[in-house]
Amino acid sequence: MVNPASTAHSDVSTALRELAWAIHRTAPERAGVGPIPTTEIALLKQVIDNPGSTVGDLAAALGLQQPNVSTAIRVLVARGFITREKSEEDRRVSLLFPTPLGVSEHTAISEAWSSPVDAALEELSAKQRAALDAATEAIVALHQSLRRASTD
Repeated sequence: MVNPASTAHSDVSTALRELAWAIHRTAPERAGVGPIPTTEIALLKQVIDNPGSTVGDLAAALGLQQPNVSTAIRVLVARGFITREKSEEDRRVSLLFPTPLGVSEHTAISEAWSSPVDAALEELSAKQRAALDAATEAIVALHQSLRRASTD
């Protein structure tokens, strides 16, 4: 016998996966900068949210391999989106900080990604928008749970 709760969870999982893919496909290409891989966008956001992070901090927070993070950070530094500064406590450690250009670029990317979502939300009924608003806390908790699971 099929467990109805399990089926409902599967439906939610499928809907969220499809939604994530639809949003991901709208990844913006910024004029003059070209396409920015999702990993670099995630790293830029993490540096903006946590200035002074190390490569190891970023790898752990995002569940990525440290060599992959190092490679992406080199690209973000070359593009002028982040800077490296030596730690005062340990000169072997580089601390990463966003530049004004990096913050500006991330803001533009966020707006480019949210714009089609906002437009799609406007097409929903008031009842559907209210249901999504009511689910926001649960969606954020699910996101946090997935992030924790990817770093364990």
